[in-house]
Amino acid sequence: MDISLALNRFKSLQNTSKKSDLIWKPANGKSLIRIVPYKFNKDLPFIELYFHYNINNKTYLSPISFGRPDPIVEFAEKLKRTGDTDDWKAGKKMEPKLRTFVPVIVRGKENEGVKFWGFGKTVYQDILGYIADPDYGDVTDPNTGRDIVLEVTSAEESNASYPTTTIRVKPATSKLHTDPEIVDQLLNNQREITDLYSELSYAELKTILENWLNPSAAATGDDEIIDELEAPKVAAKPAAPKSTLLKEVEDGYVSDLPWDKESAKPKAKDDVASAFDDLFNN
Repeated sequence: MDISLALNRFKSLQNTSKKSDLIWKPANGKSLIRIVPYKFNKDLPFIELYFHYNINNKTYLSPISFGRPDPIVEFAEKLKRTGDTDDWKAGKKMEPKLRTFVPVIVRGKENEGVKFWGFGKTVYQDILGYIADPDYGDVTDPNTGRDIVLEVTSAEESNASYPTTTIRVKPATSKLHTDPEIVDQLLNNQREITDLYSELSYAELKTILENWLNPSAAATGDDEIIDELEAPKVAAKPAAPKSTLLKEVEDGYVSDLPWDKESAKPKAKDDVASAFDDLFNN
């Protein structure tokens, strides 16, 4: 048993703070924010997490975020190695997506404390580009850092398929706050990101994967293991032909899995469990 995983789950269940209070999502228009040094990793404020989106219509934190094995990733890799184009596409779609978080304060709302702002690869590269520029450097420094002007344009306003986010780091340096006591509070009174997005065990994710592939075998219940995370908005694309795997998922059974090419008939619940044992134990 991994005691650290159990402790993380215990802390997340005990804490009464709403996740929505600690995750900051910028509204349309301009916002002024300041990246704050992360209490739990003072060398780097950026927290890279990988998520599985739309598995059973939910989002799950992937253990690869922490260098640990992930059964969904293993299954996706197995699909990609079958030599079938549709299986490769299905496996690629199942791969976890990167979401980067950083602790911030919103100017004018400093009394609300530090929150986490999550963004995609483009915004991440833009911020790192400023930091890499010697004219800017460490924009997170409490005494000589810089505020960031962030602007979100809706899809309707930009005539695009999804909202766009642009950033501009202000040229003038500024203090995190003029009151040293408030600065100390902002730097030290922070939640850890894993309190908000807790890691499931290998066995839990394996069960989730099995139930997703074989919905008729899924157990019912209203105790959600992890809250949903808003999936990154992407441009709409023409519907692609569904792979054999995805068609079978919709039909309620899984046949002709990548580790078992001998039978094309629908598999019973016990057969699917056996196939999973073959995949994960060999």
